[in-house]
This record gives sequence, C-alpha cells and structure tokens, in this order.
Amino acid sequence: MADLGVTLAGVKLKNPVIPASGVFGYGREYAELYDLDILGSFSWKGTTAAARPGNPQPRIAETPGGMLNAVGLQNPGIDAVIAEEVPNIAEIFHGPVIANVGGFTLEEYAENCRKLADCEQVAILEVNISCPNVHAGGRNFGCDPRAAAEVTRAVKAAARQPVFMKLTPNVTDIAEIARACADAGADGLCLINTLLGMRIDLNSRRPVIANRTGGLSGPAVLPVALRMVWDVYEAVKLPIIGCGGVDSAETAAEMMLAGATAVEIGAANLKDPYICKTIVEALPGVCERLGVSRISELTGGAHP
Repeated sequence: MADLGVTLAGVKLKNPVIPASGVFGYGREYAELYDLDILGSFSWKGTTAAARPGNPQPRIAETPGGMLNAVGLQNPGIDAVIAEEVPNIAEIFHGPVIANVGGFTLEEYAENCRKLADCEQVAILEVNISCPNVHAGGRNFGCDPRAAAEVTRAVKAAARQPVFMKLTPNVTDIAEIARACADAGADGLCLINTLLGMRIDLNSRRPVIANRTGGLSGPAVLPVALRMVWDVYEAVKLPIIGCGGVDSAETAAEMMLAGATAVEIGAANLKDPYICKTIVEALPGVCERLGVSRISELTGGAHP
C-alpha cells in the first residue's frame, strides 16, 4: 500500500486530507459520525478576537455546481475557543490541528496568533487574509501585496507555529500576492478561498443572499483553484495546501499534481459528511493506478 504521509513546513501528517475551515466547525459534529483520527488534520472554523454572530439570514444558497455562503465569520471568539474547544479537540482528534485565524487589523491578527502559541495541538496557523482591513476602507488584506506582506510579518513575529497564508482568488494576479507573502516570511500558503458571486430571486427581484454577495465554493471552482495552485507553485518555493472544488480522491490527486502538498475539502462535506473519510480510504488505489509508492511524489508532478 502506498505511503500517504506528507509534510507541511516540518509538520508531518499521516495523509494529505484536511477538512477545510468553515465546514468542519471545531470537529464536534463530525466526531459523532466517524473516527477523526483517520484524517491528516483539520482546519477549524475561522476565529477572530471577539465573538461574531455572523451576517443576517439568508446567508447560504445553492447554485449550479456549488453553493454561495456569506456566513460572516460567525465564531465564539479566540478566548472561548482556547478555553472550550481546544480541550474538546484533544479528546476527539489526536493529530496536528490547523487553526484558521481571522482579523480586521494587524494587531488583532498578531494577538490571536500570540494567544495560540501555547496550544500544543495547534501545529499550523492558517491566516485568512480575505478579511476586510478596517483601517483601509474595508479593502481585503489579501487583495493588496503590501497589505498581505504586512499581515505575514505581523503574525510571523507573534507566532510559534508555522504560518500558512490563506489567499483569496478575487485578485488579478494571485502569484503576486503569493510572492509578497513568501518574501515576508510565510512558511506556506493555502489557496484558494471562495470566489465572489451572487444569485437573484426572480420573484422578489432581489439578491438571494441578504449580504447581496457570497463566496462560491464546490465543484464549479475546481478549474480556477487548479490554475491558481499551478501558478503559485511556479512562483514560490513554499508548501501549498490546495483547496477548491475537491470532492474525490481523483480530484485530490489532481490538486497535488498541480502543486499542492496537502488538500483541503470544503463544500463536499456539506453534501456528504463522510467524504473526507471516503477520500482517505480511496487514495491508496489512486496511487496504485498512478504508479507511485508515496503520495508525496504527486506534488507538482504535472509540471515540466
């Protein structure tokens, strides 16, 4: 059987399968369905300094090939997560955990990462720079190379764990943002976050989502995610967690061939809560079919 182990910035995972932030909460619900220890890791729900109720309803809508969401970083706040969720995670999952960190100022990002420094099971910080910068008129940190670099430097100065910057696809040149993060000291990158989209209700003639727009995820975004992972793999020499439209062992392998070291699975969990378990169990067969004894051999394998 193929060796499914991969390494992200020195952090060893038993396999490359990671449920993505936003669909897996803090693991509680999925732990009732299957043994989470089958996973390589999981990325917990995006966490900010203060508790957030999220955006008004409706904030989720189906769309052909995927879904739109504008949940709005609903979470209980970093202090509650450390006090209540981290101890529970230790009971239900015994591998390295990825903490997804949000923020609206440089200081908030840094302080959140500083507070997580003593959480031993948190092995990687996944810093979501799709958040709006309140000091720059609401423009997302991840849309500007200089702002992305500033966040990277701020969290690197505060963090104990390796820092992976999660990049937004809503930019002209994602490789430019990736290079800015790499030059500022990032240990790795995660891409992509959701694509901005909307639907309109014909009867009301109003947007379906109360927030007007939402993030598009699901199979529809896979070709975009693959192209962006490919471009970033060519641009920087950092490990990449690929994310966007993965819903099978085959599409996970495709993401790795584009350049990803590990793969996050997002919206597919909402359609089939067992999907990550299914993918892990199917990966050895895919490796055999592709003629590799170690799944890490797939990373970047489609590049010249």
